Amino acid sequence: IAASFKEQGALFQYPPVWVQIPPYTGNYQRLLFESGFPRWMLNTLFVASTVTVVKLFLDSLAGYALAKLEFTGKRVVFFLMIMLLMVPFAALLIPLWTIAHNLNLTNTYLALILPPLANPLGVFLMRQFILGLPSDLENAARLEGVSEFGIYWRIILPLIKPGLVVLAVIIFTDQFMSFVWPLVAATDDDLLVLTVGVASLRAKGGVNFGLWSAAAVMSLIPIAIFFFALQRQFLARSIAGARPSG
Repeated sequence: IAASFKEQGALFQYPPVWVQIPPYTGNYQRLLFESGFPRWMLNTLFVASTVTVVKLFLDSLAGYALAKLEFTGKRVVFFLMIMLLMVPFAALLIPLWTIAHNLNLTNTYLALILPPLANPLGVFLMRQFILGLPSDLENAARLEGVSEFGIYWRIILPLIKPGLVVLAVIIFTDQFMSFVWPLVAATDDDLLVLTVGVASLRAKGGVNFGLWSAAAVMSLIPIAIFFFALQRQFLARSIAGARPSG
């Protein structure tokens, strides 16, 4: 924060000064009005939010199926998902780009959104969380004629809200800080995300540590707000659940 309010020369002043007086706001002015930072922020928030919402639905739905339903090939599907977790992303990068290119998805929002949806980590976490739920409620609902989707929507989801909050934090943080895939999937200036856009500042304007510091501070604000908001919600539910009934 202190470096973001200093001119380039003041950063290397000796003896060093912790705070420049008066504070220099040129780094933030250049970042907000002379770069694509506002657009990068909007792109990142849109992609991260979309991926988070869609994955919360898909992962919890798949986790419910793998935890509570019986179907042919259930163990095989779960085993393949565990194997996919062991594959490093570097081994998937070129095949993913080839598929996106052949489908004419490169330089589109779909290229940034669709591949992260295939990450099976959320399904694994939701399955393990749902396995710990008692089966009495869902069995009673089946006797009342409630559909499987109705059981998932009306019974399972309310019970796994703390798990959904934890998963939301993991997914949003991962997408917000993602760099390698957005770097190769979208090269248009209008589609750059924060990590790629901030890295491009060096190529466009040379090494300016004050500008980079301002970009780092501005980039941390939304993810900090998201994290602490959900953290309070998670802690509130945990404390409420720990209180003795009656």
